[in-house]
Amino acid sequence: MPKLKTRKCAAKRLKQTGTGKFRHHKAGARHLKSSKNAKRRRRLRQDGAVKSTEMSRIKAALPYGL
Repeated sequence: MPKLKTRKCAAKRLKQTGTGKFRHHKAGARHLKSSKNAKRRRRLRQDGAVKSTEMSRIKAALPYGL
């Protein structure tokens, strides 16, 4: 049986925590920040957690984890 390939697009965008969950960067924090208030910009700096409904697709994309 051949080795399973890791989806590199997912590997570059996600980080795995110690408990096995995945974190991602939030969208909308790159540019056009002057129209966003400070509270929103602060929230965008924090990593978001991958929802449990997405985990099956993440596991398929990253068969060996990170």
